[in-house]
Amino acid sequence: MAKIRTKGKGATKAVKAGCPRAGREAPFLVADFSAIKPVQCPCGASRRAFIRPDNRTCSVHVVEISSGSRIHYHRRLTETYYVLDGEGRLELNGRSIQLRPGMAVMIRPGTRHRAVPGASKLKILNVVVPPFDPRDERHD
Repeated sequence: MAKIRTKGKGATKAVKAGCPRAGREAPFLVADFSAIKPVQCPCGASRRAFIRPDNRTCSVHVVEISSGSRIHYHRRLTETYYVLDGEGRLELNGRSIQLRPGMAVMIRPGTRHRAVPGASKLKILNVVVPPFDPRDERHD
């Protein structure tokens, strides 16, 4: 078993609390979305995994889309929405794409977007590269 460095240069509070570092010391991270508290976001309620100071790769979010979702964009983040459950639509720079389970849409920086649920609840998996940063969320 690899030894995980928890003290010295580069150690973070997360590491000191017993969480392994991302990168070479811990080649993988695990998230239990049922244990992550949802936070409000422009699309609805988001459970965000891998939001850590030592992770610069990506974050993964499970988002339950609300009917009051708002148009927003990011200057440097790329988001990939994968539809887990339900149907609805995704508005992208004024265009509308119908969504159903199994579909994925990559949203590049600068693209104004919002997801809108249809007759049933809409739940997506959102992969964010680099990891989500609330300072990069923009509204017109």
